[in-house]
Amino acid sequence: MRIIFEKRKSMSRKAMFLVPAGSFLISLILTAILLAIFKANPWATYVAMFKGAFGSWPNFTETLVKAIPLMLTGLGVLIAFRLKFWNIGAEGQLTFGGIAAAWVALFWSPNLPQWTVLPVAILMGMLAGALWAGIPALLKVRLKVDEVLTTLMLNYVAILFAEHLYYGPWRDPKGFGFPGTPPFPEFAWLPRIAGRAHMGLIFAIVLAVVIWFILNRTRWGFELKVIGNNPTAAQTQGIRIARNIMIALLFAGALSGLAGVCEVTGISRRLQQGLSIGYGYTAIIVAWLAQLNPIAAIFVALLIAALLVGGDQVQMMMGLPAAMGLVLQGMLLFPMLAGALFTEYKLRLIRSPKITDAATKQEQVAT
Repeated sequence: MRIIFEKRKSMSRKAMFLVPAGSFLISLILTAILLAIFKANPWATYVAMFKGAFGSWPNFTETLVKAIPLMLTGLGVLIAFRLKFWNIGAEGQLTFGGIAAAWVALFWSPNLPQWTVLPVAILMGMLAGALWAGIPALLKVRLKVDEVLTTLMLNYVAILFAEHLYYGPWRDPKGFGFPGTPPFPEFAWLPRIAGRAHMGLIFAIVLAVVIWFILNRTRWGFELKVIGNNPTAAQTQGIRIARNIMIALLFAGALSGLAGVCEVTGISRRLQQGLSIGYGYTAIIVAWLAQLNPIAAIFVALLIAALLVGGDQVQMMMGLPAAMGLVLQGMLLFPMLAGALFTEYKLRLIRSPKITDAATKQEQVAT
């Protein structure tokens, strides 16, 4: 007798809700056990994290600040993952978007009408992110180069190029030797809506709805799904795989580039250290936990941001390492991924042929 995973013909809505909820509960239990091993009160830790992320209006706005880039990069990553294109390069695409926005704000603003500087910075940042994602996409469709390697390596190129700029030619001469560009002019700032939370939140929510509609209600979204599930069948049906990969990756890169624009124009208001702190990598967790659903990605990004902000609070209030938030991310990811497996597959028992044949012979002898 052996056990196999058999793909479900259809997934019930009840299972799609109960399995993630059960997986989340299991992750909380596992984390509680880990906390107890380190002699920390699990309930007090969870309460401290919740208060740190949502306990006051300033704390909540800081959670939103961290959630916005996770929302935008998560949306970009899940579009690529729909195609089974493993885009690990959101970090580099975010960084290049920030570089392009800083270029416009610092060097184009004297020659442009003030009201156009911010829109142009946003467009250029999205274009830069799209082009940075287009490089591995082109290598994939033309030369069959593995996208995991190219997207990952291009992250380091973008990050090191940004460091070269704010340590070298773009460094603020009035910055007392600290790395970073001069501040952007005020008309290049992204408006804030609450605390440090800015208009990027509105961008993310609107884009999530648009992407959901595209993926679920348009022909292009159907083509992406077919390519991701069965490229051979897609090609047989006349779907242009290479073109769709290029368009999807340009779109994905533009979303990550927008995240970089929002960070430099809405938070730091200059290009400096702190732009590349792992949002693009955490976006992979966001996409998978959301099961590649754009609407769910908004809420998952908020949850991950709460873990990060709450982790800092745990360090101050309970003396635990700030990395506890990252540990919780990992403890959350694995049960959720296991749960996602059971929403798509079911266990099936198959008897061994030898046992079946022996049972048949015994029945024949008995008769």
